[in-house]
Amino acid sequence: MKPSKPIVVIPTYNERDNLEKLVRQVLALDPALELLVVDDNSPDGTGELAERLAAETGRVFVLHRSGKLGLGSAYRQGFAKALAMGADLVVQMDADFSHDPAMIPYFFEETRNADLVIGSRYLNGVSVVNWPLRRLMLSYFASVYTRVITGLNISDCTSGFKCFRAEALKAIDLSNIRSDGYSFQIEMSYRCKEKGFRISEVPIIFIDRHAGTSKMSKKIVREAVLMVWKLKLGSLLRAVLPKGRG
Repeated sequence: MKPSKPIVVIPTYNERDNLEKLVRQVLALDPALELLVVDDNSPDGTGELAERLAAETGRVFVLHRSGKLGLGSAYRQGFAKALAMGADLVVQMDADFSHDPAMIPYFFEETRNADLVIGSRYLNGVSVVNWPLRRLMLSYFASVYTRVITGLNISDCTSGFKCFRAEALKAIDLSNIRSDGYSFQIEMSYRCKEKGFRISEVPIIFIDRHAGTSKMSKKIVREAVLMVWKLKLGSLLRAVLPKGRG
């Protein structure tokens, strides 16, 4: 699929060291590409840098938020803004170069056959660089756990590198997506599956952050553990309740 208006959504918090290089690499991939930075009032001036890049390139847009409000809400607002801008494909990725921008054209190609394309760290074995073993095991078994409970047939259920066709995002009520972190990634994929959209994975190599601080916390892990049960039980209830009450 040759996208007519692809938009890459990148949430930021203290990513000044990475942002300019990342923006230039993304924009160099395709003249049609635009980039939406969702900045949570970064103390290091990331938002101001994003505004300078917006003025310079004409292809960068900035959504400023009042503070650190969570990754899930940043993506919800970013997705809604991208759709309002007329995006036909929406990519989500981190700002820290753990996701390789060079994979984006492969995502676009895969959308010929899929409505959601996921960059998978586990499709061909384990493709993760510089992660401590504990973090790797947590991520890997979170996907195993999610597949067992929900039936979601994805090798990397917690991946944050994805490409959605606009039709898929429009069909999901983003206002009802309240999760964050790992659970946000799981829930978005599950909602696509529920709506009958086609999901595909492409292998990626995930490299640990070049700069900044990890956003992982025990709260995020606990939320993900509970989220898979919430999704499964919600699906079961909708199957047995009269239409319109699930």
